[in-house]
Amino acid sequence: MKLHREGYTIMAVTAIVLILINLGILYLLPDGYWIPRIVLVASIVIFFLVVQFFRVPSRVVHMSDRQVVAPCDGKVVVIEEVVESEYFKGPRRQVSIFMSPLNVHINWNPISGVIQYFKYHPGLYLVAWHPKSSTENERTTVVIRNTEGVEVLFRQIAGAAARRIRWYVKEGDKVEQSTEMGFIKFGSRVDLFLPLDAEIKVNLQDKTVGSVTVIAELK
Repeated sequence: MKLHREGYTIMAVTAIVLILINLGILYLLPDGYWIPRIVLVASIVIFFLVVQFFRVPSRVVHMSDRQVVAPCDGKVVVIEEVVESEYFKGPRRQVSIFMSPLNVHINWNPISGVIQYFKYHPGLYLVAWHPKSSTENERTTVVIRNTEGVEVLFRQIAGAAARRIRWYVKEGDKVEQSTEMGFIKFGSRVDLFLPLDAEIKVNLQDKTVGSVTVIAELK
């Protein structure tokens, strides 16, 4: 299993802390039987959960100029028409995907094109499904324009547990669909803002596979 570079430090620190805890238990309870074994089993489970969070999946992708693919693994929690006030300053179709701590937390570019706009916003850490998390939480805003001149905006949004957003793009970069653009550590969400005439291909509560699931067809 390939592991993401964003997790190297966390995995190393977790391993060291768990080893020290287990050594401490053995030192304090040299004649113990169940407690050291219970702590050891719990430590293995915790380390496994941390490692699986940073796994890098192997996926077969099919790029298309007309399709918008899921920027992350997760579950569709919002499909609605909204007014996007930061960049478009007008109505757009919003599709939001919630990422649980058990999901892969890599973020992918939903379309190919050029980064027209990028901005990082420090902010709060409301739970990721809170309606105001899209505008008040720590987040990034990224706008990609494809070769047809269609622009798609998406936001990485930190949740209550996620306080470290990573991004690997900047304004002017040329990006390809389904390539890595960033990472959010622990529970979080990604919002997509699409043209009103985009044909939505998912439903509420659908599970998405990042870089693979088709979210919408562009006109």
